[in-house]
Amino acid sequence: MIAPAAIARMIADETARFTAANPRSAALAKDAARHWHRGVPFHWMLDWGTPFPLFAARAEGSRLWDADGHVYDDFCLGDTGSMFGHSPVPVSRAIARQGAQGLTFMLPTEDAVAVGDLLAERFGLPFWQITSTASEANRAVIRWCRGITGRDKIIVFNGCYHGAVDDVFVDLRDGVPELRRSLVGQVYDMREHTRVIEFNDLSALEAALAPGNVACVLTEPALTNVGMVLPDPGYLEALRDLTRRHGTLLVFDETHTISTRPGGWTGTHGPLPDLFVLGKPVAGGVPCAVYGFSAEVAERMERVRAANESGHSGIGTTLSANALALAAMRAALAEVMTPEAYAHMLPLADRLAETLRATIAAHGLDWHVTHVGARGEFICAGTPPRNGTEARAAMQGDLERAIHLYLINRGVLIAPFHNMTLVCPATTEDQVARLGNVLGECLSSLME
Repeated sequence: MIAPAAIARMIADETARFTAANPRSAALAKDAARHWHRGVPFHWMLDWGTPFPLFAARAEGSRLWDADGHVYDDFCLGDTGSMFGHSPVPVSRAIARQGAQGLTFMLPTEDAVAVGDLLAERFGLPFWQITSTASEANRAVIRWCRGITGRDKIIVFNGCYHGAVDDVFVDLRDGVPELRRSLVGQVYDMREHTRVIEFNDLSALEAALAPGNVACVLTEPALTNVGMVLPDPGYLEALRDLTRRHGTLLVFDETHTISTRPGGWTGTHGPLPDLFVLGKPVAGGVPCAVYGFSAEVAERMERVRAANESGHSGIGTTLSANALALAAMRAALAEVMTPEAYAHMLPLADRLAETLRATIAAHGLDWHVTHVGARGEFICAGTPPRNGTEARAAMQGDLERAIHLYLINRGVLIAPFHNMTLVCPATTEDQVARLGNVLGECLSSLME
C-alpha cells in the first residue's frame, strides 16, 4: 500500500530537511573525516540512514541533545547500552567516586563481593566471571563449553546476534548454511565447527544434536536483532530437555532480553540454562559484561584447568573486571535495574505497543508489533516471523530508512538497524504518545 515512489520522495525530502537543520553536525562530520576512517570513530555510527552522522552533545534519562541543540525522545538508548536511561544518578555517582580512587588494578575490590552476590541472587546461577563486552563473554563461553565437553561443534540459530563472535556468523539461505556475506577478512570456514538451524524448528534441533558432538547451543531466548522472533510455546523447554539428553550445554545470551523483567527471560519464564551471558546495560553503559554458570559447570572447568598446562587460556583481557566497571555494575544492579524500575517500564511498554498497533491499524497497514518486556519492535509484515528467514523477508530497508529519517527530523530516535524501541525508567507517557503521533504523520505522508 506504500508506493516505492512515495518512499523515495520521503527519503529525498527528509534528507534535505536533515541537512538544513544540522549545520553543526555537518561541520563536525567534515572535521572528523580528517582522521577517522569514514568520518566516525566506529562504523556503525553511519547506520542511521542520515546523510552525515548526527553528533550527540549530551543525554539524560530518556532524552538526548545533539550538537545543533535539538532534543530527542530517545527510544534507542544506545541500542540497549542505556536501557535503564542515560547516566542514571547511582551509576554516575559510582563512576565519579571510583574515578577518584583508581580505575583498574588487575586486582579485585570490595565491589566484586557485592556484585557476585547480586548476580547469583538475581539470576539463579552460583558462579560468575566478568568480561569487557558481551562479545567477549560469548567467546569465553564457547571456549569453555568446548573445553569441558571435549566437543568441537556448536549450534546457533539463523538470524542470531551474539556480538563480534566468529563462530556465530553462519546464515541459512534457502536452507543452505553459508558464511555471512558481509564479513571482512574471513580466512577459515566456520561451518566446519558451527551448525546453523532455524529457531522454533524442533526437528532440525534434534537432527543437529543427534551425532552427539555438540558442545553447546548458544541462543537468545527470543531472537532480537533480526526484527523480533518469539519462541513457540514449549520450545525453550524442549530445547532444555534435548540439550540435557544429548550432553550438550545450553547458553542463554540475555543481553537484550533482560528487558523482560529483573531476572531476564530466564528468571521470568525459564528454563534455567547451564550458562548465562549479559552485557550492554549491566553496568549502566560502562563497557562490561558477565557470564554465569552452574556449580556442575564450575566443577568441570576446574578439571579442565587441572589437566591443562598453565598459561593464557585464550579467555580474558587486561581490562576485564576493572575497578570502574565493578563500581558501575554494583550501582546498576542494586539501585537502577530494580523491580521498581521495571514496574514503570513494563506497563509503559505495553502502552507503547498498543499505541503503535492503533497507529498502524488506523492507516490500514498489515503490520504487527511484538515486544519482550520493555523492548518492542514494529515489523512491516502481517505475520509474526517464527524464524530468522521469515524475519529477514519482512525487512523493508528503504521504507524503514524513510521512517527513521522522518522520526529523527521530528525529534524521535528509535534503533537504526531495525524498528526497535526501548522504554526506560525515565520514559514518559507523553513521549510514548508523541512517538505514536509522529509515526502516524509519517505513514499519512507516505500514503498520500
